[in-house]
Amino acid sequence: MCADLSKQVLRLKGANGWDLHFELGWVGLDHVTHRPVSPPYAGICLAYYTSGFDTELVDHEPDGSTNNGIFQISSRTWCRNIDRRGPNRCHVYCTDLLDSNLKDSVVCAMKISQETQGLSSWEAWRHHCQGQDLSDWVDGCDF
Repeated sequence: MCADLSKQVLRLKGANGWDLHFELGWVGLDHVTHRPVSPPYAGICLAYYTSGFDTELVDHEPDGSTNNGIFQISSRTWCRNIDRRGPNRCHVYCTDLLDSNLKDSVVCAMKISQETQGLSSWEAWRHHCQGQDLSDWVDGCDF
């Protein structure tokens, strides 16, 4: 699977799933899962099924809100669109979640996980990652 992840190139600076593994561990997403897994695997699975590793992805909802970046973080609660007001619980503009510097996205994902129902807040997690052997995401990687 590691070779496949390496081919899944993120837009902009070319980060891939392997790079994401280290970014997630560096900022601490490894502490937000509620089950014993090697934590960065969880973030890689979530990012793949949420956005296909696309850091620039913006999904527009009928109510005018957006889901943003690699983890599709919602402007309804977590980030602020320039033209709309909202709670902005991550204290970040939604546009800050749309680049290859994953720190803002990962920190906000951690906050969401800690303040809600963990990674189960994401439908993609519940349908594709939860209860799975996530070590497959980095099989063949030399960490």
